[in-house]
Amino acid sequence: QVQLVESGGGLVQAGGSLRLSCAASGGTFSTYAMGWFRQAPGKEREFVAAISWSPSSTYYADSVKGRFTISRDNAKNTVYLQMNSLKPEDTAVYYCASRGSGNIATRLSSYDYWGQGTQVTVSS
Repeated sequence: QVQLVESGGGLVQAGGSLRLSCAASGGTFSTYAMGWFRQAPGKEREFVAAISWSPSSTYYADSVKGRFTISRDNAKNTVYLQMNSLKPEDTAVYYCASRGSGNIATRLSSYDYWGQGTQVTVSS
């Protein structure tokens, strides 16, 4: 059983930055691919970014490409999402997720474990 705990969300003005963290426990973190997803009110949960186990390759949704960066620290069992140039449309609850396969995936159903989410609100 893998436990994932997100942190780092908050309220920020448009154009600002936030860094989300997701701490993992209960599994072999270094072998997992990790993903970030988000869900805005009234909308379906959507893919944001993913990172493979090693060597770390990354993949981004078009809506965040060039603004967000996903990274991981296997020594700390933590994955990060650096979010720059934030826009009001980035407002959502952000979730991290893990999958046993080390390869990147963008579909929700490809992930085995999920965190509880952290709220990101971007004001205009």
